[in-house]
Amino acid sequence: MSVQTEENHCYENAMAERVNGILKDEFYLDQTFDNDTCQKSCKNAINLYNEVRLHLSLDYKTPNMVYKLSA
Repeated sequence: MSVQTEENHCYENAMAERVNGILKDEFYLDQTFDNDTCQKSCKNAINLYNEVRLHLSLDYKTPNMVYKLSA
């Protein structure tokens, strides 16, 4: 699983590499999965990232907390 960006856009690539690193390091998505397990693992990782994981750049809030506060 990896995030795709446009070719030759270094700033977009940096963001994609950051997200890929988080998914691989924190959510153990750096292994080989069968298709069904991959989909479940990715869905779970995205849920944890958005609902549970506190982000320093968001003043220790989750992305969903920040979204709900801004809506």
